[in-house]
Amino acid sequence: MLSSALSADLRRAAQQVIALLGLQLLGDVGKPLPAKELQALLDKYRGSCIRATSPDAEVPPACEDEVRQALALQQLQAWYQPKFDLRSGEVCGVEVLCRWMHPSKGVLPPALFIPVLERCGLMDELLFAQLDQALSLQEQARIQGYPLNMAFNLQTSQLANSQLTYTLKGILARHVTPGSRLTFELTENGLLQAPAASLENLVRLRMMGCRLSLDDFGAGFSSLQRLCQLPFNEIKLDGEFVRNLEHEPRCAAVIASTLALGNSLGMAVVVEGIETGDQLQRLLAMGCIEGQGYWFARPMSGQGLLHWLQQRETSPVAVSV
Repeated sequence: MLSSALSADLRRAAQQVIALLGLQLLGDVGKPLPAKELQALLDKYRGSCIRATSPDAEVPPACEDEVRQALALQQLQAWYQPKFDLRSGEVCGVEVLCRWMHPSKGVLPPALFIPVLERCGLMDELLFAQLDQALSLQEQARIQGYPLNMAFNLQTSQLANSQLTYTLKGILARHVTPGSRLTFELTENGLLQAPAASLENLVRLRMMGCRLSLDDFGAGFSSLQRLCQLPFNEIKLDGEFVRNLEHEPRCAAVIASTLALGNSLGMAVVVEGIETGDQLQRLLAMGCIEGQGYWFARPMSGQGLLHWLQQRETSPVAVSV
């Protein structure tokens, strides 16, 4: 817990140090130390300890053989989180995520299997399987009147695959789908040191008509340099700025600056992590156009997405500006 009369910017810096040390911050209670707030934080801590020691609180990480089998049996399924036009509430695309449909443990999150896939060099195999699943769903949605851009996460290391764009072209041809219906999201980590062959794949993706999005913008240090050098046409602003929007003036300044930067560069800006109506209204007032977050929709299965889109057709969501 922080109890200090120091300025807000120093307390924010102390909170960052706490996070970097891997410690849990219960709260910033100011000074003098108020007894009621102290008691509330202690109660919160006791509750988190009880949840953490519950035998069902966490599923142990998967072993390599289990993950390889899950991939072979197509248990690793594409899930979808919609992206929205904040002004109209219309769906303008979806981000393709991944969930493990485990036969006995239910739906498992990517943290349990993605590190294993990375270690085993299987991320390309997962990407190509997700593309097949997502493009089939995209065609179903298009027939039903819902044209959706599909956004896939791509790691910098995957750009080193000299056959990447060749394989992607084959998948697009098989589904009779133009590249313009796809977006590839890359985090800035690793882009600064990426070899020329990797960066060439980015150019080839754009030549295929695909969109390129710089994901988690603001979470690293090379963003501005890469925005000038590489053919990105979208910025995804890291959700941490939105989560702290209501009580951190600097976060509001970062969001406003990123919107201005995107406008100057002719790039779309997608704001991640929108979880409350108050956040949405503030972002609209700042001129945000496109966003994503639990306030609108959580990730869902393919059939869940189609059902959700049909429900929205009969009960549209109104967004006030």
